[in-house]
Amino acid sequence: MTDRELANKVLLDNDQRCFAEIVRRYSGIVYSKTLSIMRREDHAKEVTQQTFIRAYERLAYWRNDTLGPWLTSIAMHLSLNELDRERRNRTGILHFSSAHPESVNSSDTPTFSTSNDYDAAYEERLQRMENAISTLPEQDRQIIHLHYFQQVKTDEIARRTGLSQSNVLVRLHRIRDKLRKQLSSENI
Repeated sequence: MTDRELANKVLLDNDQRCFAEIVRRYSGIVYSKTLSIMRREDHAKEVTQQTFIRAYERLAYWRNDTLGPWLTSIAMHLSLNELDRERRNRTGILHFSSAHPESVNSSDTPTFSTSNDYDAAYEERLQRMENAISTLPEQDRQIIHLHYFQQVKTDEIARRTGLSQSNVLVRLHRIRDKLRKQLSSENI
C-alpha cells in the first residue's frame, strides 16, 4: 500500500494496523533524525514516540505523497523543542516566595523551578512554515526537504534532481527568499 492509502485507512476506518505499518516503515528514519539532533538514545527514543503520536493526531493535515519528509520534519521540530526545554531546565528560572509560595522551602530560601509550558506561538510559526513549504512546486519542496530536513549536501541534491550544483544553490536562495517574504507578509 502507498502512504496515502495507509493514511486514508487510518483516517476513514481507524485501522490501527495501517498506522502500525506507517510506524514500521518510518521509525528507523525518524529515530535516526532525532538521534542526530538529540545525541542521546533515550531522548531520541522518547522523541520518536512523540513524533508518531503527533503524526497520528495531525494525519488529516498531511498533504504530500510520502510520509517520510513530513515525519522527519515533525521529529526535527520536537527534537529542537526538547533541546530548548533541556537548556531551560539547566538554567532554571529563579522564583521568590512572593511570586510562587509553593516553590519556597522551609528556610524561606528561593528555589529554582523550570517552565515546560507548551509554546503555542512557536508551534503556530512552525505550522505556518510547513504550510508555506507545502505551497512550493514539487521540485522546490524536494530541494528544501533534502537540504534542510535530510541534510543532504548540494552536490548530492544536484545528482538526485538532475540539476547542476550552481542551479541548486540558486534555487535554494530563491526558495528561502520566497518563504521569507511569504512568512513576513503573514507576520510570523
